[in-house]
Amino acid sequence: MHVRTATADEVPAVMNVLDGAVLSIAVETVRAGAEDDGTLVAVSDDDPAAERVLGALVLDDTHIEAVAVRRRRRGQGIGTALVEAALDRRDCVTAEFDADVRPFYEALGFTIEPLGEPDRFRGERA
Repeated sequence: MHVRTATADEVPAVMNVLDGAVLSIAVETVRAGAEDDGTLVAVSDDDPAAERVLGALVLDDTHIEAVAVRRRRRGQGIGTALVEAALDRRDCVTAEFDADVRPFYEALGFTIEPLGEPDRFRGERA
């Protein structure tokens, strides 16, 4: 598995991964990210001629709008690799997330603070 910037042709596959994780994000945001190094994909190394999108991360400047991994591939370090690749491209990243994914961001070293909404948090990592 390796992480790289998504191509415009991969936008439907990225949307499929994000939709599978029940994340709501505009296709225009994903498409714009593919054009400016803000939409990242984790792809399989099994068959270089037919790389399969295993996970995706969408940045809006330095904010993680969405990160998701195919259900069968979770727990394999793909989400971590995506966030680390985002940090390689930006000096600092932020994210807003629900309580159930807080351990993921904590394990990545994000500084976390509660938001005004119940069970919602904001994290930042430089």
